[in-house]
Amino acid sequence: MKNISRYKVDKTILIPIIIFALISIITLYGASSILPSYMGNLVEKQSLWYIGGFILAYIVMTIGNTHIYRLSWVLYILGIISLIGLFFFGVTINESTCWYEIKGIGTIQPSEFMKIILIITIASLISKFNGDFPNPSIREEFFFLIKILIIVFIPSILTFMQPDTGVVMIYLLITMIMLFISGIRYRWFAIIFGILGGFVLLVLGIYFISQDLFINIFGTSFFLRVDRLLDWSNQSGFQLEQSLSAIGSAGLLGHGWNVNPIYFPEAQTDFIFAVFASHFGFIGSVLLLGLITFFDIRLITMAVKTNKLVNKYMIAGVAGMLIYQQIQNIGMTFGLLPITGITLPFISYGGSSLLSYMIAMGLIFNTSNENMRYTN
Repeated sequence: MKNISRYKVDKTILIPIIIFALISIITLYGASSILPSYMGNLVEKQSLWYIGGFILAYIVMTIGNTHIYRLSWVLYILGIISLIGLFFFGVTINESTCWYEIKGIGTIQPSEFMKIILIITIASLISKFNGDFPNPSIREEFFFLIKILIIVFIPSILTFMQPDTGVVMIYLLITMIMLFISGIRYRWFAIIFGILGGFVLLVLGIYFISQDLFINIFGTSFFLRVDRLLDWSNQSGFQLEQSLSAIGSAGLLGHGWNVNPIYFPEAQTDFIFAVFASHFGFIGSVLLLGLITFFDIRLITMAVKTNKLVNKYMIAGVAGMLIYQQIQNIGMTFGLLPITGITLPFISYGGSSLLSYMIAMGLIFNTSNENMRYTN
């Protein structure tokens, strides 16, 4: 354990998170008139999740990154067990069994924590591999990649079966980004993308040739997911149309806080950016996007400057995860990207996602402290 009181928390990371918390709570309160009553007081719940998140970040800082990296396999096994347990004890919401229900607390989504566990595990493996093989042969890199793919494949299959395609995409993206900066030969990426591209073309070929055959092979659930992804370019659908109307009618300054002239589902999660844009207009949206961009650049800068490679890989995974979710979430509210159920980090309501992000922030605060100690 280490005494974190000797070190200052990086304010360029902490202050944006605090502002994100205020924006999230203000937006949720403003959206209360269009949220279902059975959800209860989301402002109070989100506030409690944020308090819990800061406590978790503090605990992570107390433990230290080195100890957490050493526990990566224990965390990975616990994460896999939690995903398997969903098939026996999970609750089903909107035809997906992705959550455990804890009385008095709410629901917990294990796949959100699995994202962070994968980042920790892969960062540890890459760091160890580079330490053991400073100049690896093609054979050594091949077996290392097989090991990484198996580690990612197991939670990907379990999460896909829930079903939750969006989180699986995040697993794969995290892996690709971390491997890309690991120093392995780039030819492997050409091979991986070639295999993935071939598989995607095969799936799409079956889909367009015979939808009945597609359903027989992959099942109805996967068919509906593919159908929804392919249908996004039509700019149709109740959610998208309402989101575009809310954003487009807001003007420069918005309709005003707590004014919701247009209703759309999932305003607290998938479409919270549309709610914010409706309330605060173009100017408010630009300011929020500017804050998000500043935060992302700060993470990337820290990854570049850190001297400890395992931390560099970890930050790359976290930054890649956040940036992807930000682009995907905001893009789908404008109809630029398919609606996949990806939430906006730190802004959308959600206990599991928020707690997982704050665990990641604890790791990043530790890295920042290490950087400052090295500089001083």
